[in-house]
Amino acid sequence: MTERQGSVTVEGDFATLEFERRFPFAPEIIWSAITDPAQLTDWYMSKAVIEGRVGGRVDFWNRAAQPPVHITGSVIAWDPPRLFEHEWHVEARPEFPRGEMATIRWEILPEGDFSLLRLTHRHLTKATAKFFAPGVHTYLEMLDAHLSKRPLPDWLERLNALRPEYSK
Repeated sequence: MTERQGSVTVEGDFATLEFERRFPFAPEIIWSAITDPAQLTDWYMSKAVIEGRVGGRVDFWNRAAQPPVHITGSVIAWDPPRLFEHEWHVEARPEFPRGEMATIRWEILPEGDFSLLRLTHRHLTKATAKFFAPGVHTYLEMLDAHLSKRPLPDWLERLNALRPEYSK
């Protein structure tokens, strides 16, 4: 996987996170890792429910936060093994005083023996986007470790190591 810092683009009161990663795996393998609840609990969420169809339900419980953050929404786009886009709604809580009403788009493009994963997290509040950027970066490293069958990095340790790169 080619490492590359993600970008945070501020648009008024909101921001977009964008990441790209190349993996030496077929799109179907990556698709499974980002949509199969059993695999998601290995590298991303502590619990995941996905109804795989446009309009289907998405329920995630984030493992990193205490108490866990419950993320809800609907599937906006479902085109296996190429495109999965869903709403990302979080109720107000101390770290999200206004709550969040964002979307996440996972796009997988074949590139020879590799696949390009583009992750775009849109319409986050500015503060959340800057706070989340190193966490998303870390989750993508965890995805790489999961796909490669290597031990996953410690999420909090890696997040703290990356935070200075995203605070500029």
